[in-house]
Amino acid sequence: MTDKPKVPRKAATVLLVRDGTERPEVFMVKRPARGDFPDLHVFPGGKVDEQDRRLNAACRGLDDADASERLALESGGLGYWIAVIRECFEEAGVLLGYRGSEWFSPLDDAEDDRFEAYRNDLIAGSRDFSELMANEGIELATDRVVYFSHWITPEMAPARFDTRFFVAAMPPEQSAVSHAHETVSGTWVPPEQALANFDAGDWQMIFPTIMSLRMASGFGSVTDILEAVRGGHHEIEVTAEIHRQGMQYS
Repeated sequence: MTDKPKVPRKAATVLLVRDGTERPEVFMVKRPARGDFPDLHVFPGGKVDEQDRRLNAACRGLDDADASERLALESGGLGYWIAVIRECFEEAGVLLGYRGSEWFSPLDDAEDDRFEAYRNDLIAGSRDFSELMANEGIELATDRVVYFSHWITPEMAPARFDTRFFVAAMPPEQSAVSHAHETVSGTWVPPEQALANFDAGDWQMIFPTIMSLRMASGFGSVTDILEAVRGGHHEIEVTAEIHRQGMQYS
């Protein structure tokens, strides 16, 4: 009897970028020595959950029809944007959202503590992301999260994911902090340095992460990165070998 092929799980990940002292930096986390891909340096992200399909009304500047068209899907595309915003909050402590007309930022230490409690509850599975948004009157900044590539883990991998990659600017009044339950550590690093760490054997990374870092390299600012991605000038040529490694044509 042959094993049934593994069905890739839907997932989303985000390059959270900020302007560093000399060049743009990306926030990366190190996975713990357990799970499907242990000890890897990756971007914040994870699986698309059923709860991510219940927040369509809380998204600014993007609806499911438009999101699905961008991802070449019949429907359900907005769930990827919602998932990546939720995962960014869980794994990096950064909430890509609006309160009124402004980027969300905690008003004081007490509110900061309250949102950290929300974060812990989400990770523990005791609270729903839609509940958080409704309670706090926050809209998700789906208009500021930009899609740029699609990867499906090859069949020989121990676990398979159908992952959409996004990029977003770090909100100015928040701080990125990795979560001890989800990750080993988190760090801001220029894409070029992350690639150098991999080449030196200091960091472990999988092919989609490496290609995404190459995409983000060589830019002078976060604005330049976002403009390139929005304008389609970031494109990674999908050769036969890159497609074999999992990058999709759409």
